[in-house]
Amino acid sequence: MINQLFAKLEDYYEEMVSIRRFMHQHPELSFQEYNTAQFVKEFYENLGIAVKGNVGGNGVVARINGKLPGKTVALRADFDALPIQDEKEVPYKSLVPGVMHACGHDGHTATLLVLAKVLNELKDELKGNYVFIHQHAEEYAPGGAVTMIEDGCLDGVDVIFGTHLWASEPTGTIQYRTGPIMAAADRFEIEIQGKGGHGAQPHKTKDAIVTASQLVINLQQIVSRKVNPVESAVVTVGSFLADNAFNVIADKAKIIGTVRTFNDEVRQFIEEEIERIIKGTCYLSDSTYNYLFERGYPAVVNHAKETEFLKASAREIPEIIHIEESEPQMGGEDFSYYLKKVPGTFFFTGAKPPGKDSSYPHHHPKFDIDEKAMLIAAKTLGTAAIRIHQSE
Repeated sequence: MINQLFAKLEDYYEEMVSIRRFMHQHPELSFQEYNTAQFVKEFYENLGIAVKGNVGGNGVVARINGKLPGKTVALRADFDALPIQDEKEVPYKSLVPGVMHACGHDGHTATLLVLAKVLNELKDELKGNYVFIHQHAEEYAPGGAVTMIEDGCLDGVDVIFGTHLWASEPTGTIQYRTGPIMAAADRFEIEIQGKGGHGAQPHKTKDAIVTASQLVINLQQIVSRKVNPVESAVVTVGSFLADNAFNVIADKAKIIGTVRTFNDEVRQFIEEEIERIIKGTCYLSDSTYNYLFERGYPAVVNHAKETEFLKASAREIPEIIHIEESEPQMGGEDFSYYLKKVPGTFFFTGAKPPGKDSSYPHHHPKFDIDEKAMLIAAKTLGTAAIRIHQSE
């Protein structure tokens, strides 16, 4: 069965590449993936596979039932793009100005579509059921996973697997981790209200820029002096807004940033500690403030049994050279919501473009992947989906 799976995936590899490149040329932003969702839905309809569109928004869910009884396995891929101008000089460059697949979601979708096509051809020999979750809006909180789950995409599912094509790691590498593998990703926004005035008369003002600047410095003490060193956390200020003429003291300033954590208690502590520091800083400058803390995706926490099973499945893939434990990644992923509902694991598939000493990072205007990694991802996901029935 596994040899048949591999052979058929290799036969359809060029189709996988073609799908990925078509999607790369026609990207759509989060919550706007109408044509992409229709493309995915029609792919399944043309194969006679049961499929449902508009799941929790723009999501698409297909289902294949094997001939023999067994578990229900879900496999997930996302399909939204990013508001980035594609700067690659390749034949499949994005045709949409200011929008591109800069994170590999086009590859995720192509991988899952062709894997579903192959499993459908093998369904008379398969045990159990296979659910293919094509998720919209992974890039932008609140994301698509929550609404798709609410709309029933995990109903009856026993286990779920997902992968991310990882351009920072060489093709032929699989990275796994039991427990937290990706961080909770939160956003904060702080607006300082001071009292503006003439740049030559600072004594008559409450300088919002100075207060906000001091606040940026004070916030750095949360991780360095307030969080237990054995815990991982990040507090980053990514935006500082206070536009004025050169001779004007600002009455308002805004800072926007992100918090990344793995531990829920640390997450809660940092949310509260930020406001405590804001209060103290504003008290010293006699200013007021508005504080918004938006919780994004929770941490991705892999289940031990399923992660060990994934490792064993990866050993069957001839193209996989290295199977290694991943360091925790501070990036966020709403695959976390699936893992809160059913057992499963999320792993990284190396996809570093060939012939390059260093790949462009995810979310870079010149981001690209080694398309051979899609075949490895499909074989790994397919092997895990089939072998899981033998663990019963």
